[in-house]
Amino acid sequence: MTDDLNAVTASPLGRSSAYPEQYDPTLLFPIERILNRAALGLDRDVLPFVGEDEWQAFELSWLNARGKPIVAIARFNVPAASPRLIESKSWKLYLNSFNQTRFGSSVEVRDCLMRDLSHAAGAEVSVALFGVEDVLLAPSPLPGECLDDLDIDVATYTPDPSLLHTRGDIVEETLHSHLLKSNCPVTGQPDWGSVVIDYRGPRIDHEGLLAYLISYRQKQDFHEHCVESLFMDLMTYAAPESLMVMARYVRRGGLDISPWRATPDKAAPESLRTMRQ
Repeated sequence: MTDDLNAVTASPLGRSSAYPEQYDPTLLFPIERILNRAALGLDRDVLPFVGEDEWQAFELSWLNARGKPIVAIARFNVPAASPRLIESKSWKLYLNSFNQTRFGSSVEVRDCLMRDLSHAAGAEVSVALFGVEDVLLAPSPLPGECLDDLDIDVATYTPDPSLLHTRGDIVEETLHSHLLKSNCPVTGQPDWGSVVIDYRGPRIDHEGLLAYLISYRQKQDFHEHCVESLFMDLMTYAAPESLMVMARYVRRGGLDISPWRATPDKAAPESLRTMRQ
């Protein structure tokens, strides 16, 4: 983690930044994923999961050929196998650089976003643009059973996978919680989120699972890394046959991020928005 933080000190995160007035792809600040994955015992080229980091941008605007502002909402999908993630504040500054820039069409904007983000991530990033009243962006509930009403004692607020316990019977179930919280490793700002766990395998004790999720409350790490840590702990301590972990983090600065990681047999989860995103 130390090398990761040293790299981020050169980024806009946690520093006062002037907002650009013209398109500038050099604002994007990529961070090598391996810097943090090494601490989880992960190899750069052989990952035990598939997945994506889904970003949604709610503050995207540009000028058309006649100088009239156009507004849109964008969805970006960055492959988990990409060698680099993109630091969120640099992403926001980059998107703001479109504000006073003229484009001939929304297709031109989409292609520009795809080219720049793919270059920064080191893999193809998909881009979709939506109108601000598009019904596809309406909030919806998370799938499965919510754990949050369980009446448990909590005393641990740093990640503790020893809280995870299983029983002998094999089940297939989907669980979720809105009590996920971690903190930005640079600024210390809270990152609020919801998490979905879909698995098949030995039954995971629900109370222990909720306590484990709450134990991330004081963890300092990036959203993507938190989800990978959740996935690896569940694989190690619960030994499911099949697993998908998805976190949907609350929007900050016009951007929200929803990373998911899964065993290769799992289909990609449905793209949805919670009420907090």
